[in-house]
Amino acid sequence: MKYLDTKHERNSASITALIALILLLLLFVSGLQYMDPPPEYGVAVNFGTTDLGSGNKPLSEPRKAIEEPVEEPETETSEVLPTPTEASTKAEDIITQDNAETIAIKKQKEAEAKAKAAEAKAKAEAERIVKEQKEAEEKKRAEEAEKKRKLDNLIGGVKNAEGNTDGGEGPDKQGGNKGQLDGDPYAPSYFGGSGPGKGGVGFGLGGRGKPSRQIFKQDCNEYGLVVVKIEVNRAGKVVSAEPGIRGTTNTHPCLLGPAKKIAMSHKWPADSDAPARQIGFVSINFNVGQ
Repeated sequence: MKYLDTKHERNSASITALIALILLLLLFVSGLQYMDPPPEYGVAVNFGTTDLGSGNKPLSEPRKAIEEPVEEPETETSEVLPTPTEASTKAEDIITQDNAETIAIKKQKEAEAKAKAAEAKAKAEAERIVKEQKEAEEKKRAEEAEKKRKLDNLIGGVKNAEGNTDGGEGPDKQGGNKGQLDGDPYAPSYFGGSGPGKGGVGFGLGGRGKPSRQIFKQDCNEYGLVVVKIEVNRAGKVVSAEPGIRGTTNTHPCLLGPAKKIAMSHKWPADSDAPARQIGFVSINFNVGQ
């Protein structure tokens, strides 16, 4: 919608604005009259300022009260305020010094307590370490004693064993059972229970005792030493055999076949502590016609 499009609308708007302006000016020029200050209303009350008075006209201003001099009684002695003396100053210094010494003593005690706690902790830690070492040594000695007992049961005595029994084992001239106390009783060995000898059969299987076996003769006129690598289970049975390994002096097939049969026929006592597959050796020294 549009406004003031016609001439009459524009004239009406102009007249309306002029009338509003005239009314506004009249309000500023001839407005409401008021008194400054405004007139007082009510009943006037005269508040007296003295104990006595006369007349019907109140005073426009209150009179000043007459101050009568007050005579102060004379005193023979005058009170003297105490002043700080040297003694009080010294007392304050002593109190301050006592506080400082108390704080210093408290700090010293705290430091001593911390030092004692640290020393006790270090001592307890040292005792714990010594105890653990002692327990470890005792455990090691117990394990060595148990190992020694097992070895005694398996091979009939080890070095440093107690007792005066005669006998020994090993290729040396000096008496005793050759070997290491901490060694593995089931370690592979070329010669353990016996050597091959001339025309004989030897074996090496640590910690398993003496086996039983069969003898198979060769079908040819060959001679020499054949070494067979074997694997034995916990039941003491040979599960595999490999003839002609290092140490063999004759690898003729007519010797390798009987050597493998002899090795497979070996049977050792069962041992539940032995490895699942223990490696050993069987050596057969063939003679001519044997």
